[in-house]
Formats: sequence, C-alpha cells, structure tokens
Amino acid sequence: MTLNNPHPTPWVMARRAEKMNPSVIREILKVSERPGIISFAGGLPSPKTFPVGEFSQACEKVLRDDGPGALQYAASEGYAPLREMVCAMLPWKVDPAQVLITTGSQQGLDLVAKILIDGGSRVLVETPTYLGALQAFAPMEPEVISVASDDEGVVLADLALKAPGGRFLYLLPNFQNPTGRTMTEQRRAALSGRTAETGLPIVEDNPYGDLWFDAPPPLPLSARNPEGCIYLGSFSKVLAPGLRLGYTVAPRSLFPKLLQAKQAADLHTPIFNQRIVAEVMKDGFLDRHVPTIRALYKSQRDAMLQALEREMQDLDVQWNTPDGGMFLWVRLPQGMNAIDLLPKAVDKGVAYVPGAAFYAGQPDTRTLRLSFVTAGAEQIKAGIAALAAAIRDQLGKG
Repeated sequence: MTLNNPHPTPWVMARRAEKMNPSVIREILKVSERPGIISFAGGLPSPKTFPVGEFSQACEKVLRDDGPGALQYAASEGYAPLREMVCAMLPWKVDPAQVLITTGSQQGLDLVAKILIDGGSRVLVETPTYLGALQAFAPMEPEVISVASDDEGVVLADLALKAPGGRFLYLLPNFQNPTGRTMTEQRRAALSGRTAETGLPIVEDNPYGDLWFDAPPPLPLSARNPEGCIYLGSFSKVLAPGLRLGYTVAPRSLFPKLLQAKQAADLHTPIFNQRIVAEVMKDGFLDRHVPTIRALYKSQRDAMLQALEREMQDLDVQWNTPDGGMFLWVRLPQGMNAIDLLPKAVDKGVAYVPGAAFYAGQPDTRTLRLSFVTAGAEQIKAGIAALAAAIRDQLGKG
C-alpha cells in the first residue's frame, strides 16, 4: 500500500553534491547508441581485444581450486599475488606493500581526492585534462588551476607561476586522454627536477602507457621521484574494463590513509575479479597479448589519419598524430564550435566528444576528441566523411 504524504520529506543535499555533474561523455554515448550512428565518442577499448577464452578458463580454475575463498570477503589492500605482479610490471623498484588494488583507476582518483584535497586547495592540471579526474576532484571543492600545455606536456614557465601553494599536479604523460599527446623525455626530466626541488607532489595517471605503437614512452615521472608521486594504473585497457580493476602505487607515508579511504568506500575490490586476473596473467600472458592490441589500434589510427587527410584537405581542420593510446585531437576552423556542430554531425551519422568538457579553465570550443579504437577501417572511413560533410555544411560549403 502506498501512502499519500502531504508533507514530503525535506531532504537536504550536502554542498559537495552540488559540485557533482553528469559525465558529458556518458550523455553523448546515449546519443551514439542510436542505430546507424558511427561513434568516435566513447573511450571504450575494442571488444575484439578482450581475451574471453582465457578468462573462461581462469574462472573455472579459480572456482575449482578455491571457490569459497574467491567468493568471500578479502583484504582491503588487494590480492597479494596480484599486487606482486603489479610490482613486476613497473620499471622501478616498488614494494607490494605500496600497491593498493582499486575498483578501476577511477577509484584511485576518488581516493586521492579524499585524502589530499581540502575545500579551496589548489590542484594543478594540464590543459586540457581528463574529464573523469575533474569529476573526482570536484566534490572536494578544490580550486582547479589549468596549467598551459603544448605538444610536449605542461609548460614549465606557466607551472612555475601557478605552482606556489599547489596541493599536487595531476598529469597523464602517456597518450593523454583527451589529446593523445605524450610528454617528451626532455620535458619529463625538467619537470621531475623542478617539482622535486619545489616539493610539488605529482599524481601520475597512466592507463594508456602500454598501448604504444612504435616505441615505448619515456620513463614514468614516478620512477624518477617515487616519494614525490602517486602512480595510477589500470587493467581496463590491456585486459577488460568490465572487471573494474586498477591499482595505486603510493609512498609509504600516504598508503595508510589511502587504505582507510578505500575501506570506507567499498571494503575491498571484488576478490574474484582479482584472482581471475592473476590467473590469466601468471604465465606472462600480457607480454603476448598486448602487442596484438597495439597492432590493431595502430592500424585503426592510421585509417583515421588517412581518412582525415582525404576528407579534410580543403578545410582548415587541424589534428595530431598520437604515438599510442586511443584518441586523436582535432581543431575545427576559425569561428566554429564543436558543441554546435555535434547535432549536425549526429544527423549525418557520426558522433564525437566536444573538447570543451576537458578544460578546467577557459575552453577551446573549436576542439573535439575522436576515438579510433572501436570502429573498423570502413566505419572510420565513412564516419570521417560524414564529419567532413557536417563541417562543410556548417561553413556553407556543402
């Protein structure tokens, strides 16, 4: 029986809840799911890369060998063999006691925000930066400062002006989301030295670092100054995102508080997922599997670059050539706005993410992000042609 209450309960939202906003990307994905839409919008790995057979075998073995243990509550720090495997993957010496297994690397951002950000804290980010990080930081009510960035990474002169009083600098040095750019060795060396001297901590987010095409990226910033960095990694891009498995590597002084925040959030990451990933990885599977992902993504990147060159040659459109990862960054002609263009592009049968969502400061409304990993070569060809047609219509060249 439902009672009609003439006096509705006066729920009062916390102030931090007002800072929470829906993901622009998730909203666009709803549009891109319409039949016939070619989507370059989602940051989703290609399902062709998911090792379904290996996971099927691993699930059976884990349940057969220790089903009750795999289905029970577990340690908040994570499954010990998996933490050891994470250490073995990293290019600097890390103790497993510094590794926290998280429910996706996105949870790592949330935990970092909870233990490091007070209301009004100055948090420094690249221009542009990962939207999910801005969402994770926002409820803690920081002052987010956008640091000027170029093709090599953050501009050190601008960082020097904005760093005083900064709580930390958040970076994605490898094949960045959204731009696909990679911080150069020279810039990393200079940045690491500068932040070590000034005592500015770095939160280094590296979900795409294994997805290089021709050569691996330079050494992580965390390897150069482990005590001054928190490092975030993920299994989503090299195995499967539905597992929601990531990890955070932290200095010993921070680890206890990260662990306490983790315990308050969800007690522990699903131990069954951790065990099956450890089972899949135990015989060097990633060394065999990841090269196949790189080859696929490189071919799809090349298909998109070729399509852009073919379809946009008479338009004042700019784009970059990422050395790895999943994304390509585009800048529209003068006077155009990627948000205004999107409905017209969808009408033509193609979707993307406007770049404005990725800016902490003043956005460049001419920018947009294209993902090249979930569409095949023919879809990429057709989708870029549709995007070019939408641009021509907007410019009156149709």
